[in-house]
Amino acid sequence: MNFDFSEDQKQLRDQARKFLSEKCPPKAVRTVLDGKADYDRELWKGLAEMGFLGVAIPEEYGGAGAGHLELCVIAEEMGRALAPVPFSSTVYLAAEALLLAGSDAQKQRWLPKIASGEAIGTLALFEGKGNPSPQGIRLDAAGGVLNGVKKPVPDGAIADFVIIAARTGSSGRDDDISLFLVDVKAGGVQAKVLTNLDPTRGHAELTFGNCKAEPLGATGEGFGMLTQLLDRAAVLVGFEQIGGADRALEMGRDYALDRIAFGRPIGSFQAIKHMLADMYVSATLARSNCYYGAWALSTNAAELPEAAASARISATQAFQHCAKNNIQVHGGMGFTWEFDCHMYYRRANALALSLGSLSYWEDALIDRLRKKNAA
Repeated sequence: MNFDFSEDQKQLRDQARKFLSEKCPPKAVRTVLDGKADYDRELWKGLAEMGFLGVAIPEEYGGAGAGHLELCVIAEEMGRALAPVPFSSTVYLAAEALLLAGSDAQKQRWLPKIASGEAIGTLALFEGKGNPSPQGIRLDAAGGVLNGVKKPVPDGAIADFVIIAARTGSSGRDDDISLFLVDVKAGGVQAKVLTNLDPTRGHAELTFGNCKAEPLGATGEGFGMLTQLLDRAAVLVGFEQIGGADRALEMGRDYALDRIAFGRPIGSFQAIKHMLADMYVSATLARSNCYYGAWALSTNAAELPEAAASARISATQAFQHCAKNNIQVHGGMGFTWEFDCHMYYRRANALALSLGSLSYWEDALIDRLRKKNAA
């Protein structure tokens, strides 16, 4: 398959890169990293004004109605810039959940607010350590009232609404899980900010006490919808990761060309050359897999489950590899607070766990390929 983005989509990428380079310099990221703000509100407002928040939301719900390919190129630039905003939780998770399972009334209420930047949404899936599974979901939803704890919840402390995976049966099967939507401002939810490896992407513990919730989708179909949602998000987060990996590679390359040792740029030394070459190969392999995922996502192809897992695995490995070796290329300076290397290393490791661990996706890919071959 020879997939590439169209010229219009590439122009959109250039536009997003220019906007983020102006509105999201490292100084703005450090403001959130230092705890002076929970997210960059001005950047969030600007993303809404540019139409980036609603690029994949249909026009009938206040969005641009462009599609997932356009969202992929924007996601890549968000990753390059380390944008300190709740973009992934709101756009990849909450908005996609509404598009997958929401009623027309739910879509009419929340999607226009997402597109305009008025509402921040998120997905509450995890309940402590572990990977996505029906057995890992214990929060009770008897009678449409939620009781239990979810953590970590991305951007949970600043969310206006939450999509929640909860248990509606006791057999432990997939059909015991259903999705619910909670308006946080309606009450019944307490948020506690959690310490996080990457403070530019906040996480929280959400406690639900007799919290009224409205069903999202059919009862008992929650885990199937979650699997589809995570596949979509895996491709989109994958583009954030390759954006971050490319930027880490560029940082290492530029430093290797500028740093002089023994009268020569350190980039002329074989050890540095090999390190940068390995980073390039890793990032290029990830890009290939993410492009495959973008095609599968945009066409709703039958190959999406395998493509999403491949994109997730390779993009996670590439971002972690490039972020780590960028520090090594910088040498002792790479470990300092003043250099930006650690910010990419933080984001790489935080994203590596955001949708389930690397081993979870590796197992998922093997399982999906086996089932496909057996069919």
